[in-house]
Amino acid sequence: MTSVPPVKTKVNEVKNLNEKYGEMTDKRLTVLETHGYAIGNVIGVGSYATVKVAKSERHNSQVAIKIISKFQAPGDYLKKFLPREIEVVKGLKHPNLIRFLQAIETTHRVYIIMEYAQNGSLLDIIRHDTYIDEGRSRRWFRQLLEAVDYCHEKGVVHRDIKCENLLMDNNLNIKLSDFGFARGHMKPKNGTSPLSETFCGSYAYASPEILKGIPYRPQLSDIWSMGVVLFAMVYGRLPFDDTKYTLLLKQVQNKVTFPKEPDVSSACQSLISRILVAQRHRLLINNIRKDVWLTMSSVAMQTSTINENDSSMAIKQTKSKENHVQHMKTMNDKDSLKMQDVKNTKNINTDTSKYDVNIQLQNALTNDCYNHGQNQNSYFE
Repeated sequence: MTSVPPVKTKVNEVKNLNEKYGEMTDKRLTVLETHGYAIGNVIGVGSYATVKVAKSERHNSQVAIKIISKFQAPGDYLKKFLPREIEVVKGLKHPNLIRFLQAIETTHRVYIIMEYAQNGSLLDIIRHDTYIDEGRSRRWFRQLLEAVDYCHEKGVVHRDIKCENLLMDNNLNIKLSDFGFARGHMKPKNGTSPLSETFCGSYAYASPEILKGIPYRPQLSDIWSMGVVLFAMVYGRLPFDDTKYTLLLKQVQNKVTFPKEPDVSSACQSLISRILVAQRHRLLINNIRKDVWLTMSSVAMQTSTINENDSSMAIKQTKSKENHVQHMKTMNDKDSLKMQDVKNTKNINTDTSKYDVNIQLQNALTNDCYNHGQNQNSYFE
């Protein structure tokens, strides 16, 4: 993947870049210049937010700036999710989390400045490689596990874990991003976990309890989403069809099924099966950390495969990938869209009564899951 080149900080060059990439007013430029940011390329666009890369004089590095329009963003984001997100991310520091740097508010916009991940998302890698071998999948799933465990220990639940929210730094380490639906102060007290009644996230990654519109334990729903991510890595597709709500709800309540291709170990399948189950049987993070597949080293796994099959792991994986690619080519258009829609997963954002939730879910409500800012002038670490 081609990285975005460093952006020079000369004022005239900054103006040219802003004209080229659609900055609407000189005021926006002045605000960011005042804080030492030279704007570069657009790296993401949504219905009410734009993400750009910038050069930060203060941090002496490239950063990502999310620019949110107050006029286009929904009111509940600006009043509820916006302050909540800023409060949450200010207190989080972990090597596998995108680091929050600053938030700036003006009359018309909110700017969220974050660490910039140079190598795109996990979704980009899956789409490029067709699927991810178990060695890399294990490494990245461990990193995701550590990031989520850290958040949960801090009393923070993410509620929108998915492949497109897992970014890659220059060393190809996972960075969990987008805390737009996160909530703090959710650490269990006296052995009892607070329940959540905000039904948010993405349909394809949503747990059965969210899809059914009942109060749920958000930590367990985060774990379910992690299981979907693991499935997506090793198989290069999503485990559930989110094109129709009734079908999706039925699928998530049944035992997960695995495609024949690519060839995935029974140990990995076992872990996925024990995550994508009903709440009462779902593995907790401490159990996942001790799982045999996750604790297996890449060397041990290769040795085991060679001994059992008397063949090269590399040859086996190459053949499996060739078969998988051929299978993808022969799929009909509807099934192909299902694979491609990993990028465009439908988002849930409902904060209504239980009675209305299922109606809204069935109507396939969609909203952008962008991060948002807070109604104050500026926030620093």
